Amino acid sequence: MDVDQLDLNPRIVAAVKKAKLQSAREVLRLSGPDLQRLTGLSGIDARRVLQAASLGLRGSGVFTALQLYQQRARFPVQHQRLSLGCPVLDRLLRGGLPLDGITELAGCSSAGKTQLALQLCLAVQLPQQHGGLEAGAVYICTEDVFPDRRLQQLITHQPRLRAGVPGELLSKVRFGDQIFIEHAADVDTLLECVSRRVPILLARGMARLVVLDSVAAPFRCEFDSQALTARARHLQTLGAALRHLSCSFQSPVLCINQVTEVAEEQRPAGPQGLSFSDERVSPALGTAWSNQLLMRLTAERARGKEEPARTLRVVFAPHLPPTSCLYTIGAEGVQGMPGTESC
Repeated sequence: MDVDQLDLNPRIVAAVKKAKLQSAREVLRLSGPDLQRLTGLSGIDARRVLQAASLGLRGSGVFTALQLYQQRARFPVQHQRLSLGCPVLDRLLRGGLPLDGITELAGCSSAGKTQLALQLCLAVQLPQQHGGLEAGAVYICTEDVFPDRRLQQLITHQPRLRAGVPGELLSKVRFGDQIFIEHAADVDTLLECVSRRVPILLARGMARLVVLDSVAAPFRCEFDSQALTARARHLQTLGAALRHLSCSFQSPVLCINQVTEVAEEQRPAGPQGLSFSDERVSPALGTAWSNQLLMRLTAERARGKEEPARTLRVVFAPHLPPTSCLYTIGAEGVQGMPGTESC
């Protein structure tokens, strides 16, 4: 930027140019006293020159949320998402999982939480133009063994699920070799894994997704109702470590959570059954854990039907309204049902 373009009094601009300083960059290479000596300006005028040059090069550092949203080309990272591998589910989440922050997926048993986590572990390995991050995933198991057989089935059926991705590209991706599995049966092991081992994989670019399945299991085993304060402290430590990983490496973190049934006296009147929509169950670990989250999703399964209806619901997110859609689980993976999106 030329000196003539700076927001300064013409007298000051003339003095700066007389000292053969033609650009803002040349001005900023000088200290205040040096600039004052070269130009003959007063100390106040020299500081004004330095401030004007700094503002001219930096530009406005303040943007509204609307400006960030409208100028996607200037802020690509803020708008980048990790695809869920399904156009319907991606539309529900406006592209997929954010790269910065913790996303929780809570739900009852057999709702499909692990299925969706495995699908994300495959989706993250694809190129960015197909919704991936061109890296692997870290999968931390805290209660069950890793579902390797189901993963192999999903890998086999990737061409059916990702019909929009060229088959030649899918055949080149070594899906099974880029999922790094850790087992952590207690809280101390989990914290050590998240703070020491996982950062190594992320720093080397070997992984860009962290899955914790599930976050509640070790805390439910180690802390009873008399140790809520200690549990909250460890949850805050875990949340801080996961957020640090996500922010530092721009890597989505997906935490699968269990649910607890709401006490009878706290239930609203209505039909029987367990679901989030009628508030009969709630995600485990309470407020101490909820405060660590960027986004909470729930997976619901309506019982008592031959073909159970499953619903993926956005409970809260800073960039999404409360919405939901139905989904099915087949051999090829989790797929949203078109036309079932609702607010």
